[in-house]
Order: sequence, then structure tokens, then C-alpha cells
Amino acid sequence: MTNGKVKGALRFCREGGAGMIRGNERGRSGGLLLALLVFSLLLLSDFALAEEKDDSPAEDAVADTTNQELLLFWEEKELYVQTATRTAKPISQVAENMVVVTAKDIEDMNAHSVAEVLNRVPGLYVDFGGMDFGSTAFTHIQGSANGEDKHISVLLDGVPLNFLSGNSVETSTIPVQIIERIEIIKGPASSAWGSALGGVINIITKNAGDRTAPSGTVSASYGEANSQDYNAQLAGRGGAVGYYLFAGRQQSDGLRDNRSYQRNSLYGKIAVAPRHDLDLVFTAGYSNPYFNGGNDPSPLRTTDSFSKLSTLFVTGSFDYRLTSELSLKGSAYTYRQDWKFSSSLPSNFALPAYAGTPYRGAETDDQSEGGTLKLVYSGDVHTAVLGMDASYGVMDQTVDYGPYVQAKYHQSAETFSNPNVNKFGLFANDTVTLGKFAVTPGIRLDQNNVSGSFVSPSLGATYEFGEHTIARASVARGFTSPPLGYTAGGGFFVNPSPGLKPETVMSYQVGIESAVMDRLNAKATLFRHDSDDELVIVPVPTQRPFKVAVNQGKVIRQGYELDLETVPVYNVSLKAANSFVHIASSSPQAMVNYSYQIGIKYDDRKSIVAQLFGNYVWWNQDASQGAKYDTFIWDATVTKKFMLSKDTTIAAFLSVHNIFSGAYYTVASTPNPGRWLEGGFRFAF
Repeated sequence: MTNGKVKGALRFCREGGAGMIRGNERGRSGGLLLALLVFSLLLLSDFALAEEKDDSPAEDAVADTTNQELLLFWEEKELYVQTATRTAKPISQVAENMVVVTAKDIEDMNAHSVAEVLNRVPGLYVDFGGMDFGSTAFTHIQGSANGEDKHISVLLDGVPLNFLSGNSVETSTIPVQIIERIEIIKGPASSAWGSALGGVINIITKNAGDRTAPSGTVSASYGEANSQDYNAQLAGRGGAVGYYLFAGRQQSDGLRDNRSYQRNSLYGKIAVAPRHDLDLVFTAGYSNPYFNGGNDPSPLRTTDSFSKLSTLFVTGSFDYRLTSELSLKGSAYTYRQDWKFSSSLPSNFALPAYAGTPYRGAETDDQSEGGTLKLVYSGDVHTAVLGMDASYGVMDQTVDYGPYVQAKYHQSAETFSNPNVNKFGLFANDTVTLGKFAVTPGIRLDQNNVSGSFVSPSLGATYEFGEHTIARASVARGFTSPPLGYTAGGGFFVNPSPGLKPETVMSYQVGIESAVMDRLNAKATLFRHDSDDELVIVPVPTQRPFKVAVNQGKVIRQGYELDLETVPVYNVSLKAANSFVHIASSSPQAMVNYSYQIGIKYDDRKSIVAQLFGNYVWWNQDASQGAKYDTFIWDATVTKKFMLSKDTTIAAFLSVHNIFSGAYYTVASTPNPGRWLEGGFRFAF
């Protein structure tokens, strides 16, 4: 194989990865193995197709099928997405580093949680709290906010899901079955969304039905440790009203250390078109995940804990088409999250007087209301948006300390806080399309009562070099506002710190995506994020163990992403990815995070889907603290579909998680389970 693009891509993977990791032999050998694997597959597919290339009709049909698969793959590049500029435009004109995960992707992997889905996206690093059925998880994009996820804005149906207290988010409240697609912006998206220094994860739910005859699915799964997932969906239309309804339940006795989990979820969407130029949509959702921390097997065991979360939201939106090119769109929401945490000292605690007594607990009640109004112009050359956001949020927090903490640290039994935040933002952007070239300038002004005002400009461009080659480049300024828990609310042994400044970033990304010899789609991205006023928690020397949040120094995150996917050959395709980020901050030692992902998939597009997926993440954690993760974690799933009638199917699936029982955890108190199995079915009509 002599194609220069293939050589360049493999050289980037082998030499670029090794050069950035430098002294880490494990990283260099992993990058080389990944390159060799992709190179071997290309040789095999080229050889197989060369063998097929004679004059027989059957072989011509195989070649035609391969070309069709390539066309289908690149038709997806014209998928219309909305997260980059807050209006629909082709993904081929999106200058930002974007990934889209579809409902089919989620169904094929038989995922139970959003965290499982995000764990398969290159450039996203998901740190699970035990990797159990229903465990909590922190998500980082390109090394953002290592140790927490305060830099990422997560949205569902336009509703911000981030907690007011710490700006983190718990995605286990979202049933994956209601998701139509997930649009992910990797890198600051502040010129469109405001506080989003690390990126945006926009979860878009399924549409209301458009047929009088209702359609839907009923699915169920059962696995080890009594792990269950039951749900039902129904969609249809009655007159001018379309609807989509969902109900589901998950539960597990815990795959390890008596951890347990349960969640009930309800979701509904109503769409009404009272006139030909006006659409109205209303949604509502409820979820109540419960997490039991189980037994702590580490030598440092001190507490038994549980947490539970209750969420409720209602939204309304309209789309009024003033002309064929001009639309007025608006939305409003109300959202409430009630989070409770409680921990107790174990019955074998070293001081018998405190054994079994409460250690610490907290309840945080977030209440938010907000809305958006925007004017959208979609023409042949310009796709422009002018809009405004406004929101108001109140955090009602109570922190409790048990008798042991009160006695040891002279702490009062309870502390209270009730801060609020007012936010207002004006934004504008325009995608100007000139033939194969598209440029998108954008700007946003944000104002809030906690950290003042901030201006976020951005500039991005795309260029289509050929039918299947797109180059992207973007530069953007972004920020993340300090959470209320840092400025006013405090927390466990954390003192309030009013006057904190927002963290800021200047970001630069360039990338190219190309089809290589009609066999392989290759996507490569280089990025650099220069942040100032990093928010960190530091000890209070005169008041240990109390800490306080401060703005401290600079952080530089730079690295690359390489994502490769083959065109299906005899229904078999391969995906491989390598991402790397070097993080230099005010701390004395720089960090590196990197990951390798390998997947092989068989999909005949009719009745059988089977896939094997392996994920390796290097977290750069101190092994002396009990972290273990130096291995690939392999998962496999097989789904067989049976046609009962033209519109009715039943599918049976079997999944094997962590096939080789690898250890994958960054905290000794939450080790992951070994190999476990589950199976189930989906009935669709």
C-alpha cells in the first residue's frame, strides 16, 4: 500500500503519539500496536477486495456494496446538527470538534446509562464510581477539570442539568431509551452557550409521533446481581397532536461489595401545530436514582453511605416561521433537583462510642427557571442566529455533621446556605457559505450576579478539499463561572469564598477528516487550551481539615485525537481511536491522560448486530493510593432480530461486560466488578 494519506495517518499515530508521551514506553507501544492493527486491516481488506475484482456479477455486486457503504457513511456528514451555533446546519460546516452519537449507536451497544455511551467517544474520559450497574461517573473532555466535571455544560431538551452547587452533573437521571442523538462539542462552546469552558454535551430526545397508528417498544433485560432494566415507549398522533411517552425502571443488588441501585423514570412529549407556520412542543420528565455505596473494601474504610436524587422538569417551546427564511423560536423551562447524601461510621469503627453513628450528610435543593428567545435566518449563503438567554436559580443547602465530627473538629451540627444566581446572555453568530468554504464568526456577552460579565468571541472555518475530505479550524475564548457551592454554599469542610473570578480559556483546534482509498475514514485533531484563573480547592492552614476555593494560576491542555473507521467489508467494520492530552498547571508535576479504543462490529442491517469493544485509559493516578486501571476493558454484545410482521419485530440480546475481569478504578474504595453477563429482549411495533 503506497497511498500517502494512509502513510501520513499512521505516521501521525505512531510518531506523534510517541513523541508527545516521550518517556512512557507503555504509551508508545500502545500507539504502535494501534497503528499496526489498522494497517493490517487495510491490507486484509485491500487483499480481499482485490481477490473479488474479477468480471463475475457476484464480485461486482460486492464492490458496488462497498461503494454504497461509503456513500452511506458520508451522507451522515450532511446530518443537520444544532449544538454548534444553536440552529440546524450540516455537520460538514461545523468548525468545532464535534461528535454525534445516534439512537442506533446506543441501541446496538445495549447501554443502560449515558455514562456508558460517553465512555466510547474518543477524547472523552469517563471516571466511573465503581463501574457498577447504575454507578455515578465524572466526564472530562480533553482533560478538562481533572477530578470533576464542572467545565462541561450538559443539556436535555434545552434544560441545563448542571448542579448549582458544584456545576457537576449526574447523567444517570436520563433514560438512554428516550435519546434521539447526543451532540458533543469538544472544547469551549461559550460563544453559543455561555459557561462551557470544557465543552457541551447536548442530549436531544426523540420526536413526537407523526402517524395515527401508534408505534412503540417494550424492552427488558436481566443480569447478574439481580440487575434489571424495564422500559416502554409509545409514540403516535391524534389529530393535530403528536405524542411520545416513556416509562422505565432500573434496579440492581450491586455487582460488587453490596452496592445497590434503583431508578424510576417518566418522560413525555406533546407536539401541536395549531397553524401551518407554528409548532408548539411541551415536555416533562421525572427521575429518582438511588445509590447505595455498599461495603468499602479498602484499608481506609471509615463510612457507609448512600445518596439519592430526585429530578423534575417541564419545558415549552415554539417555532414560528415568519417567512421561508426567517423564524422566531423560543423556549422556557422549570427544573428542580433534590440531592441527598448520608454516611455513617461502620459498626466496627475503632472508637466504639461512635460506631454506627452518623458521620456527615447533606441535602441540596436546586430550583431553576429560564428561557431562550432567538431569531434565525437560513438562506443560501448565510445561516445567522441572534438570541438571548435568561435564567434564575436558587440553591437551598443543608450540611449535617455527626457527633464524631462535632467532637473532633469542634464543628456545629448543621450549616445552612441559600444563595441564588441570575444569568443573562446575548449571542449572535453567522455561518457564511461560499462554495466549499464556510466561515462562522460568533460572539456572546454573559452577565451574572456571582462573577460579573464576560465576552466570548469565536471564529471557525471549514473547507471541503474534495468529495470526502473536510478540514476544520477554530479559535475561541471561553469561561466557566464559579459554582455557588464555591462562592456562597460551602460544602463538606469547604468554606465559602466570595469574589472568585471565572476560569477563562483561549482555545485553538485544527483537524482534518478524509476517506482513504474508499476503505477507511480517518479523522485527526490537534488542540491547545490555555486557561487562566484555575479554580482549585486548597487547605485552610489554620482550620484543618477545612478547605477553600481559590483562583490559582494557568493550565495548558494540549494534545491530539485520532479516530479511524473502516467501511464495512462483508458487513464487518473496525473502529480504532487514540487520544492524548498533556496537562501543565500550577502544580509542580504535569499530567498526561491518554486512551486507546478498539471496536469490531458485524451488522447485516437486517437481523444481526454483534460488536466487541475495548477501552484503555491512562489516568496518571498515584498507584500508592490503590488505583488500578492499567488494562483494556473489553465488552461484547450480540443482538438477533426476528420479523414478526412488516412493522413488528422482536430482538433478543446477550451482553458480556469486562470479559477478562480487568481492574479499572481510580479510587480504592470503589473497585469495579469483574466479568458479568446479562440478556434481554426488545419488542417493537
